[in-house]
Amino acid sequence: MIVFNLWAVLQWYLRPFIKWFLRKTTRLCELQRICYGDKPGTSRTCNVEKSLMLSRTRDVKEIICYLDGIVQERRFVPQNFADIIEPSINIIMRVKKINPKLHGSFILSFRRCLQQIWSYKSLIENIEELRRTQFDSNNIQHEEKLLKLWDLLVPDEPLESRVTKQWQHIGFQGDDPKTDFRGMGLLGLENLLFFATEYSQVSRHVFSHSLHPRYGYVFAIVGINLTSMAYYLLKDGSAKTFMFNARQYLPSVNLFHRFYCYLFYEFDKMWIESKPQDIMEFSIIFKKFENAIRMELADPATVFRINIEVDTV
Repeated sequence: MIVFNLWAVLQWYLRPFIKWFLRKTTRLCELQRICYGDKPGTSRTCNVEKSLMLSRTRDVKEIICYLDGIVQERRFVPQNFADIIEPSINIIMRVKKINPKLHGSFILSFRRCLQQIWSYKSLIENIEELRRTQFDSNNIQHEEKLLKLWDLLVPDEPLESRVTKQWQHIGFQGDDPKTDFRGMGLLGLENLLFFATEYSQVSRHVFSHSLHPRYGYVFAIVGINLTSMAYYLLKDGSAKTFMFNARQYLPSVNLFHRFYCYLFYEFDKMWIESKPQDIMEFSIIFKKFENAIRMELADPATVFRINIEVDTV
């Protein structure tokens, strides 16, 4: 620990000299070296973020504070990017003495990195809001979403009433699902509903496994546990690998839902492959699954896709 702290201190003091030396020898600033040298996606964006956060230049620090403020105001959305990001890029180009006529490709790469970095921060704010919003049975929209979840998973069996033991069939603990959403709030329901709506074939495939006479599990409760896992992976930054490598998308609530769907499908696959004796093995298998996901996310080159496999379990 002492050795690590000593090295961190040395890096702090040596960093300006190293940057100066590399600037003189390559004629490129650190941001340029990253954008030209690193592959697009997680590696490039995370290194750009690290470079910006470690910067001691006053103008760069002010830009970071400005963009963070825009996120807090919930104004960091694509329709505002031109007014928000372009001036920030221009300031950094001026401070770093980068000629825009010679380094057009740098501008394109750097712009994408800024969009990803602060979209991720904005996503955390939006997910926090959903998590803090408690399910309210007096809220018509909340109730409609819950009933839609039932209709998507069990379309041929109508609910006898709003409060009924039927909810246990799709994996809730009691007669009223609202009590199960307390930990993750509305986020837990939104995740489950997105999975059942956008990945209907996959969700039915997974739901059928949860009803297996030997390897079955509580579908909804497992789903809420996976919401918690996805939430903490987002908060600690681990989910950046998934978000930044999704090249067609910027970090958003929609992309977070897709991340959740990937986790659900992969957990179900591990659960079935583990052939558990009973549900008491859930904690062990769930922890094993989380460790496996964290290992995948630790590799910045990892790209996540849901690949449907037809089985006979």
